[in-house]
Amino acid sequence: MNILVLNAGSSSLKYQLIEMPSQKVKCVGLIEKIGFDDAIFTHQKNSEKYTKILPITDHKLGLQKITATLLDTSIGVISTVDDITAVGHRVVHGGNKFSKTTLVTQEVKDNIRELFDLAPLHNPVNLTGIEIAETIFTSAKQIAVFDTAFHQTMPQKAYQYAIKNVFLHKHHIRAYGFHGTSHKYVSEKAIDLVNKKSSKIITIHLGNGCSMAAIKDGKTIDTSMGFGPMNGLIMGTRSGDIDPSVIFFLMKKLDKTAQEVNTLLQKESGMLGLSGFSDLREISKKASDGNEDCKNALQLAAYRIQKYIGAFAAALNGLDAIVFTAGIGENSDLMRKLVCQNLDFLGIDLDEEKNCLRSKEIREIQKDLGKVKIVVIPTNEEVEIAKQSYDLLK
Repeated sequence: MNILVLNAGSSSLKYQLIEMPSQKVKCVGLIEKIGFDDAIFTHQKNSEKYTKILPITDHKLGLQKITATLLDTSIGVISTVDDITAVGHRVVHGGNKFSKTTLVTQEVKDNIRELFDLAPLHNPVNLTGIEIAETIFTSAKQIAVFDTAFHQTMPQKAYQYAIKNVFLHKHHIRAYGFHGTSHKYVSEKAIDLVNKKSSKIITIHLGNGCSMAAIKDGKTIDTSMGFGPMNGLIMGTRSGDIDPSVIFFLMKKLDKTAQEVNTLLQKESGMLGLSGFSDLREISKKASDGNEDCKNALQLAAYRIQKYIGAFAAALNGLDAIVFTAGIGENSDLMRKLVCQNLDFLGIDLDEEKNCLRSKEIREIQKDLGKVKIVVIPTNEEVEIAKQSYDLLK
């Protein structure tokens, strides 16, 4: 069974074609800068890599280009669009309506549309990807996999805010959590490593967007992101946790509109606001060269993660493993070092030599006698989406 996994972003379209149940990745690709004359289209099959600069004005044209590439006799992997059994779509926000992977129907699409206000940067383009795929892969099942679904096991004491109950019951204002597909994928790998009947794991997803989850026996009991994907950790351009009074101050005293404050906190804050740069690689280099703002940004980001480790260890009543994943978590030995320092009272004891080793494989980086496993697990959200899609169809 061939499952095409699509991850539509505001100006990007990622895809993988995965054969199930073997989980063999037949090809991967990415279109960046959709809507620009110089969109970058990259397609890889085995070791062959194909890159072109194309004027791709919208996602419809982008998916048409991807389809033509999949069918190309020299670099493609299918002979007809009917070779695709299902298309698995990443959808960021499922609200309280979706707690599991779901076959797409008109009702499902209407519900995704109703959630636009909860994820205005993501859900509209996620729905666009579904609607375009329906017109191209007409015989395939369209399947929605929600970022929020994995976190729906949180107890009410973890997801409810201390505001009037009507806001929860009528307006569904609560913590939902995000990056659920990634947290699910890596936590299952970590559970195998812990090899206990009962497991207590903290997963740390660090990329341009960052989040953490406290996972007990394979189920989320708490997570750092909340109603929207801006809460919690310091991210590339998002502020993470901030006193709500700051928002009112910005609006009243500095005469900022609600939209201006939203833009400030979503796109001009985080590591970018602290250092002038959003890419951790550049921040790390500048910090090593003596840039004080970059040094400070790294310290603030690591400290925020440490606070959540302490809180989640308390919520779990113990700790078997912490997991680093995603672009920064997998590749930045500096950030892992900063996060793990001064946490020996929790049994977190990093082996610096193991931490600096470069590898794309799952690896443990704690000292030999460390009580808590420190694990680096490369995430693969596309494979997880394919797995969930396959299980639904099976």
